[in-house]
Amino acid sequence: TDKVHQTPTAKLKGPEDKVNLTCSHTVSSYNMILWYQQSAQNIALKLIGYVWNTSPTVEDSFKGRFDVSGDAAANKMAYLHFPKVTEAEDSAVYFCAAREAQCFTIPSLLYKNPL
Repeated sequence: TDKVHQTPTAKLKGPEDKVNLTCSHTVSSYNMILWYQQSAQNIALKLIGYVWNTSPTVEDSFKGRFDVSGDAAANKMAYLHFPKVTEAEDSAVYFCAAREAQCFTIPSLLYKNPL
C-alpha cells in the first residue's frame, strides 16, 4: 500500500545530461511534495525544494541548478528537473516525500510588548 511513488526508480546519467523525475501520491489530504538529495559526499538529506499546492519553492543552495513544478493537491504530482548534471554532488540519490502542509503563526510576533 505505497502512497508515494517516484519514477523512474533508478536512472544513470552522464555529465551534461538532462534529468527529469516525477513524484506522485494517493492521499487526498496531502498538498505538499518535497524533493531531497543525498550525495555520497554528505549522507544527510538536503531539501532541494517543494511544491505546496501549485506553488514551487527551490532552496537557495539549489537555485539555478534545479527546478520543481507540479500540482501537489489536485493532480497529486510534482516534478524535479535539472537541465544538466554539472557538479559532483549532482551524482546522488534523490527522494521525494508527500505530506499535508502545516501552516501556523506565532502569536508573540503579532503583538508589540509595551516597555
